[in-house]
Amino acid sequence: MKPLLGLLRKELYHIQRDRRTLAVIIALPILQVLLFGYAIRTDVDHVRLAIVDPAPDSSTIALRARFSRPLFDIVAVTPRLEDLDRLFRSGAAQEAIVFGRDFGSRLTRGEPAQLLIVTDATEPNTGNLVRAYARAVVASYGRELSPPGRRVRINVTARMRFNPTQESSNLFVPGLMAFVLTIISTLVTAISLTREKETGTLEALLVSPLHPWSIVIGKVLPYLGIGFIAASIVVVQARIIFHVPMRGSLFLLLFETLLFIFTSLALGILISARTSSQRVATMIALVGTMLPNLLLSGFIFPVESMPAPLRVLSSIVPGRWFVAMARGIMLKGVGLDYLWQETLILLAMAALLLTAGMRSFKPRLE
Repeated sequence: MKPLLGLLRKELYHIQRDRRTLAVIIALPILQVLLFGYAIRTDVDHVRLAIVDPAPDSSTIALRARFSRPLFDIVAVTPRLEDLDRLFRSGAAQEAIVFGRDFGSRLTRGEPAQLLIVTDATEPNTGNLVRAYARAVVASYGRELSPPGRRVRINVTARMRFNPTQESSNLFVPGLMAFVLTIISTLVTAISLTREKETGTLEALLVSPLHPWSIVIGKVLPYLGIGFIAASIVVVQARIIFHVPMRGSLFLLLFETLLFIFTSLALGILISARTSSQRVATMIALVGTMLPNLLLSGFIFPVESMPAPLRVLSSIVPGRWFVAMARGIMLKGVGLDYLWQETLILLAMAALLLTAGMRSFKPRLE
């Protein structure tokens, strides 16, 4: 019994001394509950809605007014159907209501009016929900117009874009790339560098003639190659096994993949520079990368349905921007002219994280 108590006291002493480990152990369940509680939402609000109204009249304006906040956010009203392609490809619109040119006059004459609902089916579950919401609004408007004993008919036609078969693999496989690359890049890099600290070999390298940049590049460059190979395998599996379309440029997808891997490696370098043990590095990497990439990147749950604080927090998660780019290239066929903003954000993140990580190594060299 005494040896057991002695072992327990020794372990508690080590945990107490390692304040960062203790802080992570306490913070991890709190963060998990908050993230899972707020991020896992099956309902959808703030639907980005575009309206095509070639001949506005009192009927179309009255129906447009039914699509109000917080369920819908009208992002554009245009008279031309051709404008929808740009809005959908850029992600500015999730859904569109297209009025027939004679919508109001047919309702006045008591004839069936035509209405088209176009939905972005990149996320099939979200697409089905927002389509059902729009149908409900149109049906409610039709009931309000119907006089006693007569029913006003609005014929609704629905069309799903980018994923008309609503295959869930088209949603999850591009997002899986971000999750897999995060594990390979950030987690493994952080553990690898902190292992060198624990064994003392990193300190020996830092006092050698090698420049800190050379040391870091030599340590992480293999993981850049491993991550690129893993991403290529995922793309091949997506096409051959899951039949995920590749409507955009494969070279652009591979370039954005390399950029995301580099950003994840820079985050791993920063974590390893700020920690002193593999245990702490592993916990921080799990809390700081895997959970956010799983819950806040839009990989599974749409960002639009999250509370405002989590939407803001998701903007600093690299996976959010990569998932948007991967889906845009593979499913929508968009190019750099649509993805330049996400590309610049990842470049800025990579530069900031790498600079912060290298500065954390300098005091050790001095």
